[in-house]
Amino acid sequence: MKKINIAYWIVTGIFAAFMAMSAIPDILNDPEAVKMIAGDLGYPAYIIPFIGVAKLLGVIAILVPGFPKIREWAYAGLFFDLAGATYSALSVDPTQIGILFMILPFTFLFTSYFLNQKRSKEISVI
Repeated sequence: MKKINIAYWIVTGIFAAFMAMSAIPDILNDPEAVKMIAGDLGYPAYIIPFIGVAKLLGVIAILVPGFPKIREWAYAGLFFDLAGATYSALSVDPTQIGILFMILPFTFLFTSYFLNQKRSKEISVI
């Protein structure tokens, strides 16, 4: 149990930090975030702060203990954020090699989710 718990918090901490660092420029309407999302991808600029706040709320939800249903929804929302970002980038330029970087956040997301499920099962057995 202790090893799973430690692994969960390490993986989840890294994933949460990544997602929070990508949410803050969106919330602040950073010019580079606006250029990438509105300019390069073609989304309306008003959606950028909304996505940033949603990401940050998802990060908070996976870090705060005691709300398993909200955590499940947060994992789903963060998955759709990553999937949408990956799909959007590939739709604009399917030849870009930089999209391979997205393997890392997806790996941390799935590992965090798997370890959370394992922790939950062990806690309910005790």
